[in-house]
Amino acid sequence: MSAQDSISVLVIDDSAHNRHTLSTLLESASDVRVLDRAADGEEGLKKVLELKPDVVTLDLEMPKLGGYTFLRLLMRTVPTPVIVISSYSHKSDVFKALELGAFDFIAKPPRGTREELDVLREELLDKVRAARHVRPGQRHAAPGARAMAVAGELPLVVAVGASTGGPPAVQRLLEGLASEPTPCVLVCQHMPSQFTRAFAERLDRIGPFTVTEACDGDVVQPGHVYIAPGGRHMVVADRGTRLELHTPPPTPLDKYAPSVDRLFTSVAQVLGPRALAVVLTGMGADGSEGAREVARAGGEVWAESEETAVVFGMPGEAIATGAVKRVLRLGEMGPALATLAKRKR
Repeated sequence: MSAQDSISVLVIDDSAHNRHTLSTLLESASDVRVLDRAADGEEGLKKVLELKPDVVTLDLEMPKLGGYTFLRLLMRTVPTPVIVISSYSHKSDVFKALELGAFDFIAKPPRGTREELDVLREELLDKVRAARHVRPGQRHAAPGARAMAVAGELPLVVAVGASTGGPPAVQRLLEGLASEPTPCVLVCQHMPSQFTRAFAERLDRIGPFTVTEACDGDVVQPGHVYIAPGGRHMVVADRGTRLELHTPPPTPLDKYAPSVDRLFTSVAQVLGPRALAVVLTGMGADGSEGAREVARAGGEVWAESEETAVVFGMPGEAIATGAVKRVLRLGEMGPALATLAKRKR
């Protein structure tokens, strides 16, 4: 592959060891080349302007110019897909970075063993390849205001699946649904187990719903959002007088945990024609089989349009099944769900 066809990456990290490790992992692929490395945000911004890489990897904690300021300046001057490399000890930082325009994030392995580095390499290359196709400046971000959840009978259950680009997209969807905060929303977001609780806590602070990481045995309630725990599935069970959530561990055959397919399939089995599944931005095809099950059960499947999806993989695959009834821009999704919820009250 020629240098012109390969994916160019700039690595920004104040640790020389991390810069070397990331560069080695990236350059192990024939379709990726590391243009250069930078030790802080100030140097990194200059090199982005000079070299114009396809993708940037970014450590948030740096001297001179920190990661947040770097992101703000980058998105104003030369919008470029950014993959944040974050430690588990700074979970909340990741979500602020995504709101400022970062494409996605990857968690640093705690010990750096060979097995962990192999996993990091695969995830890093997958996300770098996906980031190259992002339109300049495209991102999901919107401020939110807290509102009181309305108690009462559960009129609508919405199952949502997302992956790359998902956290800001889920936030935007919930904010658009804020005018009718009575539905229950079940969110399956591909995310490491150490981050899903922090994601739930962040949404709980800024959105109109009570948001928690799902626990085994949770009773589904109106005005609540349940985030599937990373590393486990989230499925719905009918207990006669109530709906209950279960969080079984993955099997060796499961590619994703949590799995959008598993969530959608359980919703189809339990709710039948009342099932509603929404596929947002993300890499891969998770959710497409579940979308078929929802359609077979007489339920509805909605998908985010290519126009707003950061990565059109999951929505595109769901649409290709023929199971999707509505394709909407992200900004239209929440208000449309709110309108539907009002009709079902």
